[in-house]
Amino acid sequence: MPTNPDFIVAIPARYAASRLPGKPLRLLGGEPLVVHVARRALAAGAREVWVAADDNRIAQALRETDVRVAMTSPGHVSGTDRLAECAQIAGWSDDTLVVNLQGDEPFAPAAGIRAVAELLQSSAAAMATLAAPIQDAETLFDPNAVKLVRSDSGDALYFSRAPIPWPRDAFAKDRSRLPGNADGEPEWLRHIGIYAYRAGFLRRFAAMPPGRLERLESLEQLRVLEAGHRIAVAITPEPFPPGVDTPEDLARAEATLSGAG
Repeated sequence: MPTNPDFIVAIPARYAASRLPGKPLRLLGGEPLVVHVARRALAAGAREVWVAADDNRIAQALRETDVRVAMTSPGHVSGTDRLAECAQIAGWSDDTLVVNLQGDEPFAPAAGIRAVAELLQSSAAAMATLAAPIQDAETLFDPNAVKLVRSDSGDALYFSRAPIPWPRDAFAKDRSRLPGNADGEPEWLRHIGIYAYRAGFLRRFAAMPPGRLERLESLEQLRVLEAGHRIAVAITPEPFPPGVDTPEDLARAEATLSGAG
């Protein structure tokens, strides 16, 4: 993969998060969550870091940082829609490489952010994303952990909340543990919700109607595959710790931060 890709990180930040209202401004180590995420993006070497916000309080929280803020509509139903408006506000050219970093990832590794940008830069795919090996049956059967399978070329074949692929013979005997793999390659992959695309495709993606598979699985990335576009997938070079989506997640993140200190 090439090094030092020229990329922008864009962070969708929605104030009215359903499970954790005011999430971008919730304090973690005395600072708003969105500031931690932006700091991770800056550490990854992005040329610019943008936060696509829906509330002026988020913009105010970022005043003392080197982050740019785009005030976007509070009516967007997805982060993709919000970033498409951000692209319009920022005036990015169609070939601008954009990394979509979720606004609830305060511990996203800089190496992982760079890796997804490098993957897109080296690929002819429309999008790029990352995955991590699944090591236990509990994660494989958890519908909140999105699984994926990919081709020999590294492109995504499918994303699902179901346990895929399904080892028919092994699971007919025992579903409490994962069967061994002789070649040592990871058999099961958990999707990491970070994406890279060029601004032109971001606009196209947001304009596509939701697909049938997307509606069934509630996974927006399936819209891209169903429309016939490629998504390149690489194994993350460093683990992505869990994001913050609930008060319990925030408490866990606070404990992680305190331990790291």
